Amino acid sequence: MNIILSRTDNLGDVLLTLPLAAYIKKISPESKVYFIGKPYTEPLIRACAAVDFFLNREEILQNPALLAPIKADVLVFIFPDKELAAVARKYVPLRIGTSHRWFHWLYCNKLVNLSRKNSNLHELDLNFRLLQPIFGQIPTFVEDVPAFKPTEDLYHLQIDQTKYAAIQRLLKPNHFHFIMHPKSKGSAREWDIENYYRLAKHLTSQNVQVLVTGTATEGALIEEQYPTFFDLPNLTNLTGELDLYELTALISFADGLLAASTGPLHIAAAWGINACGLYPAIRPIHPQRWKPIGKKAMYLVAKPACKACRKTLPCVCMAALSVLQVQKEIEKWISDKKLA
Repeated sequence: MNIILSRTDNLGDVLLTLPLAAYIKKISPESKVYFIGKPYTEPLIRACAAVDFFLNREEILQNPALLAPIKADVLVFIFPDKELAAVARKYVPLRIGTSHRWFHWLYCNKLVNLSRKNSNLHELDLNFRLLQPIFGQIPTFVEDVPAFKPTEDLYHLQIDQTKYAAIQRLLKPNHFHFIMHPKSKGSAREWDIENYYRLAKHLTSQNVQVLVTGTATEGALIEEQYPTFFDLPNLTNLTGELDLYELTALISFADGLLAASTGPLHIAAAWGINACGLYPAIRPIHPQRWKPIGKKAMYLVAKPACKACRKTLPCVCMAALSVLQVQKEIEKWISDKKLA
């Protein structure tokens, strides 16, 4: 069976779709899995060993006949895509999508009653529901517990580490390598940059190398908000320095990562390193829906529920997370590495 998965939005969303490819391979090892994504997410998709072929969404829209030689049996729209659904109708016999998009009634021939906005399920479980027309009842992978510990590799990420010797050389020997990803391109509620500074200042005195990642624009914003941020000892400023291949490799080499609900957080969780996400208690961006899923993944949230700052900033929920609270968790990671 040839199965196409389509998810054409952000890094974290794509990362939480990759376990579907691994599940397909487990249930149907002879199947070929294709993944339609944006060029931006291609490095992450190609790192998944369970995905056989990456397909560029823009190229398909420009030339839909590219779908013909695949001879796909099914296309699953994990992320609704009106334009792609319209062109796929000619080339793929079974097209699955949520019933909560009107255009799926026109272009898909198997609809799943799935609403994400008000669901109590995690994004990963919501994604898996879209496989039900192929495989029947799908097990629940995420339980409502503070730290989910999967019994097997859900993501199947692989990279040739020998290609990234230059990335490894960025890491100081005999240090705990801790990545901070303070910004989110506005996709998540962010912890104040002063909090990151205070945490970094404390950690750099404890044989910890702090590596700060993000885009060049985000690096400039950090300097604007806190001019002395990058002056700390044992702090390596990598903002604007890494492409996604290199960032994925760096995260795989690191010991831990701290971020808001962003793609790098979910990448860290997928690699199985210590990953801590900082979340508000606001639906639908709360941790029950978006917490990182991995062997050493966790999250911190100040309170169980909040509606006060749903549409306003600054975010009271994020401000309520103290530096000391986060610091204690990171110090546990450091202590565990020393004992290992």
